[in-house]
Amino acid sequence: MQELYHWIDGKEVKGTSGRFSDVMNPATGEVQARVPLASADELNAAIASAEKAQLVWAATNPQRRARVMMKFGQLINDNMDALAELVSREHGKTLPDAKGDVQRGLEVIEVCMGAPALLKGEYTDNAGPGIDLYSMRQPLGVVAGITPFNFPAMIPLWKMGPALSAGNAMILKPSERVPSTSLMLAKLAQEAGLPDGVLQVVNGDKDAVDGILDHPAIQAVGFVGSTPIAQYIYGRAAANGKRAQCFGGAKNHMLIMPDADLDKAADALLGAGFGAAGERCMAISVAVPVGDATADALIERLVPKIEKLKVGPYTAGDDVDFGPVITKAAQDRINRLIASGVDQGAKLVVDGRDLKIQGYEDGFFCGPSLFDNVTRDMEIYKEEIFGPVLSTVRAQSYEDALNLVIDNDYGNGTAIFTADGDTARDFASRVNVGMVGINFPIPVPLSYYTFGGWKKSAFGDLNQYGPDAFRFYTKTKTVTARWFSGIKDGAALNFKALD
Repeated sequence: MQELYHWIDGKEVKGTSGRFSDVMNPATGEVQARVPLASADELNAAIASAEKAQLVWAATNPQRRARVMMKFGQLINDNMDALAELVSREHGKTLPDAKGDVQRGLEVIEVCMGAPALLKGEYTDNAGPGIDLYSMRQPLGVVAGITPFNFPAMIPLWKMGPALSAGNAMILKPSERVPSTSLMLAKLAQEAGLPDGVLQVVNGDKDAVDGILDHPAIQAVGFVGSTPIAQYIYGRAAANGKRAQCFGGAKNHMLIMPDADLDKAADALLGAGFGAAGERCMAISVAVPVGDATADALIERLVPKIEKLKVGPYTAGDDVDFGPVITKAAQDRINRLIASGVDQGAKLVVDGRDLKIQGYEDGFFCGPSLFDNVTRDMEIYKEEIFGPVLSTVRAQSYEDALNLVIDNDYGNGTAIFTADGDTARDFASRVNVGMVGINFPIPVPLSYYTFGGWKKSAFGDLNQYGPDAFRFYTKTKTVTARWFSGIKDGAALNFKALD
């Protein structure tokens, strides 16, 4: 069995706490590695080292930091296959989906190559008589990223890219279920020229999270995970005077209007509802067709498409549509929620329970399930299932469908499929959700915009990546300057090369 490690001061460090967490193979149900869980002393030592390294890194000019990001991006691209293999092995995603995971993280690193432009301050000449006024953006110091299992590459890169480019040091605590991708990314960052100690990967559980939240040197915390944990981390971080951006769960709806292209809508629901086994915070888990005729026609198109989906291990080839869910507990919870939907009166049109794959009988596989006639009082509607389950809630009018989204506790993403521009504009304007798709099912913005939900899907004022990330990972200092006299020297006729 493979023994994993922490990444401290630019090298592999074996854990000394004596506590470990099993890293499972979701396709087989077997333990494939053990990862150490950090003790308080190990975490504190990593943070102390990061504090020292950050002072030197912050004094490095933004262009040199950007050059490290350039090299880092190239190394990620060069090692795409190896990173995707790690993602698939520990998470269970198909290899094409795992490459997409890495690619969407790489795109944020590409934006960070232009970080100097995002770190500029402002300047006003002669704001008063002989007075100049200017502001500068400076790094916070040591920050932390606490990342989930479902995107082992993308979300760590979303956190580390802007934080490091802005001159901070980062303590990254990846999910103990999928640690290997973050460890490899740390090695690639070192190869790209990131100084030792600027990025520390500390594996751990709740003890490590609480240690991060309580440590006075940590200035900001970025988190992605479930809503209850997001709310807990946000509250504890704020109580300790830290900045926090905490992104939680979702219940994403897709409205299908009577004038929509139903074939395209069905294809969109297939990918958005069942891709990555539904383990995406931007997955569409609720289809909302407007009118019974629309609903009947949509279900008729969905059923044969769903029944053709191929579920299996990532090693079975690129034609596998999705793999297992992350744990046996997740599998059991999904099956329990499906049973509750049946018990509460929803119509189970396609039943994905009890899927068995020859040679992988102990894997955590869930087949795709489709419900019709789901109502808002049912458990399968109220809970984030985080599995390959699509619920259909029939609406009798556009206003009913819109209000279903508005009234929901979550506000991560939503979509509408329609041929009418006025309806689309009205929906985008009125819906209280952070990311909106129009004839586009998973509206994750490109990396030079910003990602974030509303309501119980996000806690904090600033979003992930894009301009918001650089605001989050820096603080503004404003200087009012006046000079009473000056000494003028002779001319200098040569450029000095930038170090």
